[in-house]
Amino acid sequence: MDRLDAMQMFIRVAELGSFSAAALQLGVARSAVTRQVAALEAHLGTKLMARSTRRLSLTSAGTAYLEKCRVILNLVEAAETGIAEERQSPRGPIRIGLPLSFGLKRLGPLLLGFAQRYPEVSLDMDYTDRRVNLIEEGIDLSIRITARLDPGDVARRIGSSRLIVVASPDYLARHGTPQHPDELAHHECLGYTAGGSSQAWSFVVDGQTRNVVVRSRINAGNGDVLAEAAALGMGIACQPDFIVDSLIASGRVRAILADFPTPELGIHVVLPGNRHVPHRVRVLMDFLTEEMRSGASRP
Repeated sequence: MDRLDAMQMFIRVAELGSFSAAALQLGVARSAVTRQVAALEAHLGTKLMARSTRRLSLTSAGTAYLEKCRVILNLVEAAETGIAEERQSPRGPIRIGLPLSFGLKRLGPLLLGFAQRYPEVSLDMDYTDRRVNLIEEGIDLSIRITARLDPGDVARRIGSSRLIVVASPDYLARHGTPQHPDELAHHECLGYTAGGSSQAWSFVVDGQTRNVVVRSRINAGNGDVLAEAAALGMGIACQPDFIVDSLIASGRVRAILADFPTPELGIHVVLPGNRHVPHRVRVLMDFLTEEMRSGASRP
């Protein structure tokens, strides 16, 4: 038994709650994972996992051992990475979770540039607007655009965005232009559902953040669809600047309620917790930080 390999397999099984899922993520046979964990338990002389027909759970010994395994493997990877950094450029796979619209419009070209600069790094880009579980899905880092991170998130802020309320000139001519967020209750709004409920939009009113309830007949988990619906005169959308700026510039939609700004959205790189950050991932984080900041400073 290779004890470090067995520890790595034990960690994945514990995180995913399944031998099959761990084997799939590690690219090995399920029997190999089962055999290694069983050998680890035999070596330690104690059960690490309680097995049931539905899901695995850790014993008290398994819970304590899991944290120690994480510390040990992090130290091993940090030691090896430290030596490797002195003699070679970044190499190896990076799996990235990207929000669909921002990923395509802004990050896709940057990531292709990164891949050109570092040919020994392979990128697996997962474009989705749903909230991903980094540990369960084997993602090395994700980009999250939000006004509020979750407690415990390991993240670095690399930029910011702002939601803009827009409608087409045709819609405003037919229904009037709302002058206050409260007037949205009398309008057809276009609901964004990927982050949860689409029924409340936030504005700063008299120096305080206020949630305004809206009604929406058309809902979608993608902002580009809703911005296009707004441009077609189907309602009022509240979407990030990187989605609606080009529509505003072309005159297809107009920004409204500018006197009532929305809370700023942070653009964050989020990492899985309790893991050493590989050199290649740190290089990518630094690259994205620099590119986003230099891009924001360009006229």
